[in-house]
Amino acid sequence: MVTTNIDPRRYRAVLFDMDGVITDTAAVHFAAWKRLFDQYLASRQRSSSEDHQPFREADYADYVDGKRRIDGVVDFLRSRGISVPGGAAVDEAGFETAHGLGELKDRYFLDALAATRTLLFHDVVPLIESLRSRGIRTAVISASRNCAQVLERAGAAQLFDVRVDGVLADRLGLPGKPAPAIFLEAAHRLSTPASACVVIEDAKAGVQASRAGFLGLTIGIARTGPPNRLLESGADAVVSTLNDISVGPSPERRLSEVPDAHHCWNEIADRIRDHNPVLLLDFDGTLAQIRDDPTKVTMPWRTRNVLQRLARHSPVAILSGRDLQDLRCRIRIENLWYAGSHGFELADPEGELITQHAGETASSDLDNAERLLRDELAGVPGALVDRKRFALAVHYRNVRTDRTEDVMSTVARIGRGFTTLRPAHGRRVIELLPNVQWNKGRALRWLLDRMGLSGTDVVPVFAGDDYTDEDALREIHDDGIGIVVRSTEHGDRLTWAHYAVDDPSSLTALLTRLTSPMGKGPNADHV
Repeated sequence: MVTTNIDPRRYRAVLFDMDGVITDTAAVHFAAWKRLFDQYLASRQRSSSEDHQPFREADYADYVDGKRRIDGVVDFLRSRGISVPGGAAVDEAGFETAHGLGELKDRYFLDALAATRTLLFHDVVPLIESLRSRGIRTAVISASRNCAQVLERAGAAQLFDVRVDGVLADRLGLPGKPAPAIFLEAAHRLSTPASACVVIEDAKAGVQASRAGFLGLTIGIARTGPPNRLLESGADAVVSTLNDISVGPSPERRLSEVPDAHHCWNEIADRIRDHNPVLLLDFDGTLAQIRDDPTKVTMPWRTRNVLQRLARHSPVAILSGRDLQDLRCRIRIENLWYAGSHGFELADPEGELITQHAGETASSDLDNAERLLRDELAGVPGALVDRKRFALAVHYRNVRTDRTEDVMSTVARIGRGFTTLRPAHGRRVIELLPNVQWNKGRALRWLLDRMGLSGTDVVPVFAGDDYTDEDALREIHDDGIGIVVRSTEHGDRLTWAHYAVDDPSSLTALLTRLTSPMGKGPNADHV
């Protein structure tokens, strides 16, 4: 995951969802919903028009998470070809109405909640203290009627200036998510325009509600699941923990706001003039087009020619998640630095191999996770399990849309079974990596140090396309030049890049300008 920032110059309030963001109760809700629906489906007479398969994590994310109980009941059962009447709030628990089934779910939730010890996530208080120290107010949002009780048990009630929960929403007649009404009500009670509010959500319905209400900034949090579901729902950024959110002046912009690198060539040329530029480049989606089959990705000969010319005058490094050997075979250029497996393995221009031994401790767990994933995903058409030396990647680009959540949930669940592994997410791929403090930003800085290029006369130039490349773009933001290759798959997300290009061929054209002295050559604009 990457970090993101809340700028107090732009935002005056932060609206936190409760379950899964503030309190560790999302799993309790899932268990209660599963108990309810599995029992109910098993009790119904079999019908060719109804789907009675057990309730899954993907069902929770798609139909229930973040919604009012009665909406969750109706939406999930409708997805299984089942219709029940809405009923009334006085319906007894278990009565075959949306209200009655919702009431039974509530009982199951309270039973499970009583057995739960720790509720408040450890990263909540530090962020709220940072927000308050900068005059930013806070609100907690929940569709649950048990919100006050949960906050009290968690010792978190005093952390928020405003609470808008299921009880208040019912009293005011506010529709549930994905309608934005509860967020707008919280903004109103904080006397803050919606455009000056930040929403932090872990559910697709909540992200959609924030976007529908035109809230100023929507941050998704995927503590265990993939960020893609939240990015595709409209989140501006996704973090894996609240510790990844900083508070202070920020240079982040949306992709659509980043100026085109070709239009700003004179600025780039001025920045590197009389300095030593160092090129650090991602591979897939940056130097080469993404393909449905990652084994079929090839780099155009024009790009190879440009890199060969650049390497004669400046250090060039390729930083990729691919295995080192695979990366070198696809590029086939001498005199480059190669950093494979997100920087866990490195080869200098003379071919000397350097390994980050911290990643080797996860080798046996990667082996075990690979066996489990191959077994569980064998029946999912299009799922590709790709074992690397320091990583295990599962590509789901060719998986049917209705099965992608199952694939991602399976990888996340198996990954949680190994303390030495952590998930990382890219463009239609989820990886299990060694659970050490390491990302592309750290790898980039370590690589520059290893190259002996850390002085003030050095200007690192990094280009990447993926969400995971944001760590590297952020790392060199103050002392380098960051270029993002735009991707429609990630929408109009936030980025730390200074400049943008439209696709890998446009980046190749930009790199071509660097092969001429300050871009002044007669053919500088074209390969």
